[in-house]
Parts: sequence; C-alpha cells; structure tokens
Amino acid sequence: MSTVTVYQTFVETAERYPQHDFLHIPASACQQYSDSAITLSYHQAMQAVDGLRSAYQRAGFGSGHRVALMLQNRPEFLLHWFALNALGCSVVPVNDEMAPQEQAYIVEHSESILLVHLPDLADKVTALSTQLTASIDTYCTTNGSPPTVSIGSDGETAGSDSECAILYTSGSTGKPKGCILTNEYYLLSGRRYLELGGLCALEPGVERLATPLPLVHMNAMACSTLAMVMLGGCLIQLDRFHPQTWWQSIRESRASVVHYLGVMPAMLLSMDPLANNGDDFSEQIKFGFGAGVNPKHHAAFEHRFGFPLVEGWAMTETGCNGAIMANQEPRHVGTCCFGLAPAHLELRLIDETGVDVASGEPGELLLRHVGEHPQRGFFSGYLKNPEATEEVWQGGWFHTGDVVRRDESDALYFVDRRKNVIRRSGENISALEVEAALASNPAINMAVVCPVPDEVRGDEVMACVIPAPDTTADQQSAERIVQAALASLVYFKVPGYVAFMDSLPLTASEKPKRGDIKTLARSLLENGQCFDTRHLKKRRKSA
Repeated sequence: MSTVTVYQTFVETAERYPQHDFLHIPASACQQYSDSAITLSYHQAMQAVDGLRSAYQRAGFGSGHRVALMLQNRPEFLLHWFALNALGCSVVPVNDEMAPQEQAYIVEHSESILLVHLPDLADKVTALSTQLTASIDTYCTTNGSPPTVSIGSDGETAGSDSECAILYTSGSTGKPKGCILTNEYYLLSGRRYLELGGLCALEPGVERLATPLPLVHMNAMACSTLAMVMLGGCLIQLDRFHPQTWWQSIRESRASVVHYLGVMPAMLLSMDPLANNGDDFSEQIKFGFGAGVNPKHHAAFEHRFGFPLVEGWAMTETGCNGAIMANQEPRHVGTCCFGLAPAHLELRLIDETGVDVASGEPGELLLRHVGEHPQRGFFSGYLKNPEATEEVWQGGWFHTGDVVRRDESDALYFVDRRKNVIRRSGENISALEVEAALASNPAINMAVVCPVPDEVRGDEVMACVIPAPDTTADQQSAERIVQAALASLVYFKVPGYVAFMDSLPLTASEKPKRGDIKTLARSLLENGQCFDTRHLKKRRKSA
C-alpha cells in the first residue's frame, strides 16, 4: 500500500508498533469525562478507527464529503478524523468555545454535511443550529452509528493531493478564511518535523510529545500529531494549558518533548519553585517547541528548567513544511530569532513598494518552495475565495504579512505584523472581524481595533472607540460594549481594553491610519487612558 494519506500512515505505524502508546491523556486533562488518565496503544486506536470507518462507510460517507468535528482535544477527534480520512472525507474542525454565529459560518461556508459532537456539547450544537439557514445532520459520538448520507460521494480514490481538512484562520479581511489542506500537506508537515535534527533530533518509537495546543489548529493537528504518528511516538494531548498542574502532567506522562505558546513560559516562571524533584527537567525533556516567548523570559526559563525553547515561525497556510525554526545553534536567545530558512525554501524580504530590502533592514517575509512546485507543502488555496488566494501568491511568492529582518548570517528575527492581525496567546485575531462585530453596536459611532503589548499573552486587543452622542465614556460603557461583542465573538477576540476618543487618525479617503492608531493605542495604555475589560474575557463552559 502506497502511503499517501493520513490514515494509511497511521495503519503503517500501527502495524510496526502495535503495543506502543499512541495517545495519552493525563488525568488532569480528562477529569471532565474520565475518572482516570487515558492511554491508547496503536493497536487499540487502530481497532477503534476501523470500527468507525466501517460505520461511516455503511452510512454512505466517502470522497467529496466534508464533516465538521466539534470534539475538543479528546481521543474522539483523532479517531473520527482518521476514520473519515480512510474514506476520502475531509474534516472541518470547529472550536466549541466560539459563539454560535462563528460556528455556523464555518459549518455553512464549508458545506459540511454532518456535525459530529461530544454528548456534553449538545446544547452548543442546538445553539449553533439556530444560526444556520438550512439544517444539518448531527451525530453524537455516543449514539451508535452516524445518519445515512443523502448526498452521494464522488467516487474518487483518496490520494496525496486529496483534501484532508479545511482549517479556518483569522486573516486580515474580516471573516475567517478556510484553508484547503491536502494529505500531502499533513504528511510533509510531519516529515519536516522528523528531519529537523540539531536540538530537535527525535528517536523512532521512543518520543512522547506533550501539547496543550488545540486540535482545531495546524500545530497540534498537523505538526505534533503527524510527527508522532510517523515516528511511532506517543502524543500526549492536553485539553489546554493548566499552569498549576503542568509540570505534574509532564512528569507523570514522561514527556520528552513539549509544545508551548508564548504565554506559557511567563506564567511558569512566575510560579514558586517546584517541590520534591525540583525545577530541573534537563534529563527528561529534550526541547520545547513554540513561538512568541517574551525575549526577556527566554534565557531565564531555559536556565531554570534545563531545556531549550526552540522558537519557530509558521502559518496555517505554510504548514510545518514551510516553517522556519531555530533548531541549530546559535539561536540568539532573547532576540526574537526564529532561525535559518531550510534548504527547500527560498525567501525574500520586501518593503511596502515590493523592493527587496538590504540586510539588517525589516521587510515583509515572502516564501516559496524551491524548484518547479513553489506551493509544495503549502495550503491549496482559500475555499471559495480565489481572489484572496491569488493575492497572497502574487508574483509566485507567498506573502506572509509578517515583517522580519535578516542578519549577516541569514538568521531571521520577527519584527511586527504588516497585516491587520492580532496575535494573542497563540490565536490569530482579525482586527476587521472584531470591528465588524462592534460596528452593529448603537453605542459606537466608529471603532478601530489594534494590538497592544501584553506581558503574558504577547498582544491584547484594544478597541479605540468614538462613542455615540448618548454614550458615556466610562468603565460601565466599556464593559457593556465588550459584553455585547461576546454574543457574536469567542472570548479571546473581544477587546481587553477600550479607549474612548473624540476622533481617530484617518486618511483623506476616511480610512483608519492603522499605523498611527497602533502607536496611539500603546500610548493610551501606558498612560492609563483606557478601560481594562480583560476580566470579561472568560472561556465558555460546556453545559
């Protein structure tokens, strides 16, 4: 059997390492639904996947169908994904923490024909369903078999270029865009991780990788999952980051690699020294892999906990095959360095006129794969949006929207984002999407959203608001604005700060001067001239 799909790759590894651990969920990460930790061997997982595959096949699912998954970071996500992939179906992960309107947009835009969900998310599925223009079949994971399909499959045999998933990412133009990702995208992402070497050298059948990142994102779904599947390693999937139980989970699960978000090192450094075995994990953990660690925390974390934090750069559109990682020394710790471009990628740094910048000067990062197939390993385009796809690949180069600089040794350093995207705790937030939600509020005449620095989360969302005449510029009004936004946006997207203004810097065509507003917002925050609404940004609890 030619290994060209995610499912086939899993089968191959399950045959080679049947008794090895495939998945481990620590007790602290599954206490909501299990009395103890969960461990599945490759053989056990294979049996579960093939049982689901047969059930979906009997129900008529096949190539050309898309299935939405609202399964959190639980074993069900991986088992249903692999089973559907075996039949040539594409999956569409849905974040259960999103507002019903956001979820409904993803389900309808992707034309998913089924929504698979956990039993304790039934109320959220009901709320989502009220936002749909047409009904959709649903399948609770505890309810026997899925409903029979009313739309026939296209009969195509799944291959490397077949659609594997649609991942929605907040871009710079409002509504989330659906990235079309093939089997090849996933397999190349896993292979790239395994071939890194240097500080990130991995051993077949040995590694245990712990990640708190959500499976609805590229990193956990394509990078860590495929790397462990291809290696015969164990994926330690946490539900999310729990600072108080993090090190206990890492020790008990015997993790040899950890994935992190920039927010995590700051929070772990703020905790008291660990008791018993202490803070030294140098004998257990080979490296941590992530992005966005605060430069002033980077060296301090490594010194205290005894393992390197390997900073990387990637986007959903590039996958791990298009990622750049500081896996070799010198890493220039504490400088926002994310390493050297690998040999299979070529890059340019350009100014706002499209001209290449000199060494040491900041410019937008442009990427492509070397050779005849510049898009190899990247996403296949934005679903139903060929204009945006063409724009981002203008001139045959993928335009990242990120501003970086390159030193004399070709090492790359992150500087800023040119696009209207805010990066908060690893989540990409479209400023225009938040502005669209705020625009419907009668208390607001105009709102411009931008990032402001946050010591722990990297960026926080600030809304610079020109209030309506009858709106009082006070804390209560700011909180009402944020509470109204929570009806249509997931908690992490809503403003953490609100600044009321008499006017905003505008161009001659009445468009916001975003650079000026971003500078102004930072000044307002530093001088305490805004209202803090971060206490309203809380996760939605499952029913």
